Amino acid sequence: MSKYIFVTGGVTSSLGKGIIAASLAKLLQARGLKVTIQKFDPYINIDPGTLNPYEHGECFVTEDGAETDLDLGHYERFLNVPTSQANNVTTGRIYQHVIQKEREGAYLGKTVQVVPHITDEIKRRMQLLGESGEYDIIITELGGTVGDIESLPFIEAVRQLRWELGSSNSLVIHLTLIPYLAAAGELKTKPTQHSVKTLLEYGIQPDILVCRTEHKLTQDIRKKLALFCNVNINAVIESIDASTIYDVPLLMLKEQLDKTVLTKLKLSTKIEPDLENWKTFLGKLKNPTNEVNIGLVGKYIELPDAYKSINEAFIHAGSANETKVKVKSIAAESINDENVADKLKGLDGILVAPGFGARGLEGKLVAIKYIREQRIPFFGICLGMQCSVIEFARNVLSLKDANSFEMDEQTKHPVINLMEEQKSIKNMGGTMRLGAYDCELRKGTKAQAIYGKSKITERHRHRYEFNNEYLAQFEAAGMIASGKNPKTGLVEIVELKDHPFYVAGQFHPELKSTVANPHPLFVSFVAAALTHKKAASK
Repeated sequence: MSKYIFVTGGVTSSLGKGIIAASLAKLLQARGLKVTIQKFDPYINIDPGTLNPYEHGECFVTEDGAETDLDLGHYERFLNVPTSQANNVTTGRIYQHVIQKEREGAYLGKTVQVVPHITDEIKRRMQLLGESGEYDIIITELGGTVGDIESLPFIEAVRQLRWELGSSNSLVIHLTLIPYLAAAGELKTKPTQHSVKTLLEYGIQPDILVCRTEHKLTQDIRKKLALFCNVNINAVIESIDASTIYDVPLLMLKEQLDKTVLTKLKLSTKIEPDLENWKTFLGKLKNPTNEVNIGLVGKYIELPDAYKSINEAFIHAGSANETKVKVKSIAAESINDENVADKLKGLDGILVAPGFGARGLEGKLVAIKYIREQRIPFFGICLGMQCSVIEFARNVLSLKDANSFEMDEQTKHPVINLMEEQKSIKNMGGTMRLGAYDCELRKGTKAQAIYGKSKITERHRHRYEFNNEYLAQFEAAGMIASGKNPKTGLVEIVELKDHPFYVAGQFHPELKSTVANPHPLFVSFVAAALTHKKAASK
């Protein structure tokens, strides 16, 4: 049967439970164990699909079309294994299921309550991935912070499940903060003690403490934490601030987190963690031979998590090219005809980011016109691809009022139109074109050369598409559809024939980039930016 690890957080949010969970999973995977991670979020939304990126960061999309928490991106990037609908569950989804069952009369007239009905459904979901027998270990990350009201049903479900599974089949890792008081010149353990005390009041004794800290933990502090939090001293794990999240698996290996977990779960493996490829990746990342400046033109640039997967994909691609990628975020709204040259000055390549709505659209169009005319490497994603189509229609095809139907329903030239199957949809949640779809690449195109094959699959999240009624005009003028969906004819990729690097996709390639497999479009874009930089310096 599968063993279960639960990761909780204390003291404050944003300590990095997802990174710790992914790092532990990587170490266990490197020892030959089959591991997966799931995230349980305490918010009432069914999924983060309708949330503004400023609220919750980016919405990560899985192969099977689930709109999920961005932590699932970390899981995939570390493990190089796809996640699914089952890997992310929210309070909203739990309550929706229980209420539907109540309406169907499934509870035989009983009063439906948080305990046992909600907690039973949480427990069922927590064990869903383990029922297949595919995994040795299931890691469950609980969103929020211990003590939050909305987290209580999840904590209670963990308490019950631990009792049902037995001590050797489950354990709890509590991630907490050890703050440093500069005035006193010392680390303070009291917040962690109180956090563990709260967990104990809920009936859960953590087995392992992972302590986020800016300074190294002394042996005295480890002893103090072990004594007052009732854990073994070897179960007090230091998680010191790292220069990159990709250092964390090696730091956890040094702290023997994986060995402690295996001992407590009574699992034995003679395989030592094989992290040579990971170390090679880190070596290239930290010792680049070149550097490029990439502009990221978007509308949510104030929050780095809004473009988390794009930024991580640049890290993977930079390592593959042994090149440091410095990303400069540029607010689309701030760009106009007068300042575009200054805004994009010194950039070796520009990515126009995805998004929704009209805000910042005109700035993106101005940027893309400048990029096209100045022959700067360009990469467009989703709305970025649609903007490249609108700009080309207006300034090359002379369709002056060309627009997306999303931005202007009265436009005479809807070069980007609402997908046919979307026209009858009224509910906004979970109804976009989501998940992985096939794409056939045209021979002899830049896209086909980049991928090195003619058939690919990529993940989508959109309602609007290239209007094929205009395709002949575009291709006659030099913008070609180098990738299409074989069933629907939907244009997936556009590129310019006479441009050093001008490629834009309707899909989200950043969602499939991992440490082990950097996405070829990002790798090629960074290489093109490097070529452009070298040519410009001659």
